[in-house]
Formats: sequence, C-alpha cells, structure tokens
Amino acid sequence: MRDLGVGFGHLLKGQRWVSRHGKQYGFGLLPGLITLVLYVAALVALAVWGEGAVSWATPFADHWSSPWQGLFRGFLTAVLFALGLLLAVLTFTAVTLLIGDPFYESLSEQVDADVSPDGTAPRSDLPLWRELWISARDSLRVLVRAALWGVLLFALGLLPFVGQTVVPVLGFFVTGFFLTEELTAVALRRRGVDLRARLTLLRSRKTLVWGFGTPLGLAFLVPFAAVFLMPGAVAGATMLARELSGEDAEESGEGFARVTADGEFRPGGVTPGSVPPPPAAPR
Repeated sequence: MRDLGVGFGHLLKGQRWVSRHGKQYGFGLLPGLITLVLYVAALVALAVWGEGAVSWATPFADHWSSPWQGLFRGFLTAVLFALGLLLAVLTFTAVTLLIGDPFYESLSEQVDADVSPDGTAPRSDLPLWRELWISARDSLRVLVRAALWGVLLFALGLLPFVGQTVVPVLGFFVTGFFLTEELTAVALRRRGVDLRARLTLLRSRKTLVWGFGTPLGLAFLVPFAAVFLMPGAVAGATMLARELSGEDAEESGEGFARVTADGEFRPGGVTPGSVPPPPAAPR
C-alpha cells in the first residue's frame, strides 16, 4: 500500500513543480486547449445525434409499446455517451501528447535536469519526425488495448448490480494504468525504453501506477481540469519514470529495478553482475 501514496506523491510533486515554473506551465497548456476543443465538439455531436444512432441500430424496437421502447433506447443512449466519455478520458492524454510532443519533451527534460543531482537529463538522438512516428505508433497500440478494455467493461456494465458497483471501480483503475503509461512514455522513450518494456515496468509496480494514474483519471472527469493538470501530470510522470527506471535508487546507492533490452524485468539487486560473489570458505 506504500506505493499508492508514493505514486500520488509524484502527482502532487509534478503540480508543485509547474506552479514554480510559470513559463513551462504556460507552454504546456497549449496542446491541452487544442485537444479540448476537438473533444468537446465530438462529445456534443455524440449527445446531439447519439439517440438517432441508437434508434437506427435498434430497428427491432420500433414496434415496442411505451414506455419500454423509450426506456430501452434511453438506457443505450446513456451507455453510449458514457462509453464515449470513458474513451475520451482514455485517449485525451494520448492525443494531447501527440499534438504537444515537442512541448512536453522540453518540459520533461527540464524536470529531469532540475531533479537530477548533476543537473543533466537523458536526451533522444532521434530526429523529430522519427519521435513523432514512434509516439503515434505506440499511442495507437495503447489505444487498441484501452479500447478492448472499454468494450469488456461496457459488456460487464450490462450485468445487474455488478455493472453499477464493481465495473466503475475497475474502469477507473484501467484508466489510471493507461494514463500513466502514456504520460511516463515521454520520459521513458528518451531513455530508450520501448513500449513492451514500459508495460513490463508498469505492471511490476501496479500500486505505484494506480496511485499516480487513478486520482488523475478521476480529476480528468472534471470539465476542463485535464487541460490545466496536463503540464503538472507530465512533470510528475517524469519523476515517476525516474523511480521506475531506478535512477533515484541508484543515486542513493540502493538496489533498484531494471528492464533489460529484451523486455525482461529484473527486480532490484539481481541485475547481471550485481550479485556479490560468495564469501571465501574459512580456513
């Protein structure tokens, strides 16, 4: 349970960092504002034409008597909008990061350099177009995973009692995990950690990830909150990435976790060559 508090602490530290660096915060707001306009337009369209889409998709209910037809289609319309809202939360970060990749790369590097004892930050040697391509490709792969979870949760949501109690809680944890993956990707990609290795790393510290991402996902449900929280979320995710990659532990001389080049996760203290030799036998 300690990791839950540590993850939430990184989220707060990120917000405090941007509050002390107004210039970086201002630049970090621009991508979120652009994405917000696009998503509001999409959700308004879903609210306006969602009922018509449900009616078109359920012709078998055309001859149902009142009030069953209205209740059935009204329920499906509400579920459709809720699913759209869930996908908006899941994908808002990915789309914002894609639009604002140069902004957030710079912000993440500033955070890395600021919290690093030697004042340096890992840098990517890839050209911008290559970084954008990798970011878009990884975001699409993560989006497919998130969409599969969304469909599963949608199906489970139709179950009585379970759909109204357990499924919403699961939805927030799933949202928190994928939000954290997208946000930490900014810093971890600069460290040469690919998508498969990132997912392995995140799964190894699920409670840490949930402590960071689940409260953020809940906060993103507040209208317009995501726009103002995104710069701090990127800053906090950079600090979280440092912990996941073991840099903070390395600097303090403690054992730390690694993900090897082939995607294998190794817990702290058991990396190749790190195990001390056995003591010599007494004479």
